[in-house]
Amino acid sequence: MIQRVILLASLCAVAAANPAVARMSLPSRAEVEEASRPGLPSYLQCVPYARQLTGIQIFGDAHTWWDQAEGRYARGFKPRAGAVMAFRPHGNSTLGHVAAVSKVIDKRTILVSHANWSPIEGRRGQIEDNVKVVDVSPDNDWSAVRVWYAPLQALGTAHWPVEGFIYPAAPTKAETPQRPPIRLVDTGRTKPSDPIAAIIQRKMRW
Repeated sequence: MIQRVILLASLCAVAAANPAVARMSLPSRAEVEEASRPGLPSYLQCVPYARQLTGIQIFGDAHTWWDQAEGRYARGFKPRAGAVMAFRPHGNSTLGHVAAVSKVIDKRTILVSHANWSPIEGRRGQIEDNVKVVDVSPDNDWSAVRVWYAPLQALGTAHWPVEGFIYPAAPTKAETPQRPPIRLVDTGRTKPSDPIAAIIQRKMRW
């Protein structure tokens, strides 16, 4: 009990002293108590685990990794074993996410190892190794993915936006890690070739 109180007090003190830490998604009291039970794995964020697996020495929230890597590490949009997949903030994931690519299965499927994604046995902050990630982007450019979700024992239904991949190597002069503009679907709002669509647009005042 005393150890749990000391741990919670330490987390609060660190957050108060460092505003950047205060913005991080810290575990709740229940999660700290659960993780402190003997024999259970400790609570782990995605960033230190990705750093441990890949050797890429970037620190700070996951959503900052892509920009931090500029000029320090090679970046691109094709998965490679040993690379970090950098997720954009999306939905409730306000700090983004990073995962280490452990294996490329095919052009649409990879395996990743990461932490603090699925709640396992009701607890967040757990490690998942070699779980499936599938590219669901229209152009097969890994800009959107579905990720294995343990409670479902299947791929999750959400489409998660991805910045790209950070490789454990120095960047080259030829590197141009900018995604092409998002391919928009033609809504027919300008000069529609479909006369029925034109009528609907006029009626609806689109």
